[in-house]
Amino acid sequence: MDKFSVETAVQIPKGGNKLYFVGIDISKFKHDCAIIDEIGDVIMPSWSFNNDLEGFSILREVLSSLQGDIKIGLESTGHYGQNLKLFLESNGFSFMECNPLLISRFVRSKSLRKTKTDSIDAVMIAQHLMTVEYKPYPASFYHMDKLKSLTRFRDSLVRQRSRQLVDLTNVLDKVFPEFKPFFKGKFSVTALYILANYPTPEKIANMNARSYEVLRKRSSGKFTMIQFAQLKTLAKNTVGSSDDYLLQQMEVLLDIYTQLDAKIEEVEAEIIECIIGIDPPILSIPGIGAMSAAVILSEFGDFAKYANPSKMLSFAGLEPGYFQSGQSEHTGHMVKHGSSHLRYALLNCCLPLIKNEPTFAAYYAKKRAEGKPHRVAMTHVAKKLLRVIYTLQTKNIPYNADLVC
Repeated sequence: MDKFSVETAVQIPKGGNKLYFVGIDISKFKHDCAIIDEIGDVIMPSWSFNNDLEGFSILREVLSSLQGDIKIGLESTGHYGQNLKLFLESNGFSFMECNPLLISRFVRSKSLRKTKTDSIDAVMIAQHLMTVEYKPYPASFYHMDKLKSLTRFRDSLVRQRSRQLVDLTNVLDKVFPEFKPFFKGKFSVTALYILANYPTPEKIANMNARSYEVLRKRSSGKFTMIQFAQLKTLAKNTVGSSDDYLLQQMEVLLDIYTQLDAKIEEVEAEIIECIIGIDPPILSIPGIGAMSAAVILSEFGDFAKYANPSKMLSFAGLEPGYFQSGQSEHTGHMVKHGSSHLRYALLNCCLPLIKNEPTFAAYYAKKRAEGKPHRVAMTHVAKKLLRVIYTLQTKNIPYNADLVC
């Protein structure tokens, strides 16, 4: 039915303590729901309810009318289902998130037709729920979702800041091309302060002793008088252009960059406060900081839903592809399905890990001795790290080097 109302609903059989499987296909403005019983009979064909309080209330009324145990499956589709999940949790209903890739494979296994509608998906989600172990979302999922939202928001801000930095560099190359090479290609705190307070080569050339003292303090004494004099000379003899339109662009870009930098610091502080409050065992691993731990923890979510570390490798896109043809079979490159945020965070942890943890350093050296290139060896370290993380989180124990063996 296209639009559900309680009055026109299919009557749910009364009596008995039955088991019901509820499939919900999530979308932006409305969700589709279907209900089947423990033998696969469709109790309520697919119907739609709005993504608002009225729609949620209708769903609650339907679920409350079911006399028996209820297992609810939601297809994991980004943030569109967040409010529904909070509503279900607050009303005492458990639910399980289903991987869209697994749902798609299940649909293909049931039919060769390529027909796809939300109503079909809702029934298929319910049927898929019958075939897997029901692993409901933990009651504390809100904290993980908050952490995931914060870490992804930070990632978005960092990418915006990087784009601003490229644009700022392009303009600076026209105004004062000698500036960035002087600072070895980096926008340090000192370099950004100079650009913000002395935005033209002329003003940099006219900096005085008081200017130097401020720069010396801001750089904790690293910016020397010799460097100060060299920069002033470069500014005085620059081949750059000081056209007003270029200076205006540089001022705007620098202002946006500075604002983004400040906002990133604010978000990072909130992430760190959140992850420290959770205090997960992953933080006990040498070389893994709060930011990396936050990304890994929030992207995986509830570790109990993974039967073994191999399932987590698959989710992170770190397992090799498998090919079979006739009597030939072999593994290939990483499939790279799953969360790119997670995969990047895991690989990004490897370098500090092998620098701070001798056992991981020895494992990396072993892979290099086997002839593995650097990037391949680092991928093996990431896989080993993931297995260790799985053990720590599922057993709630601190890191021990013996776990790497």
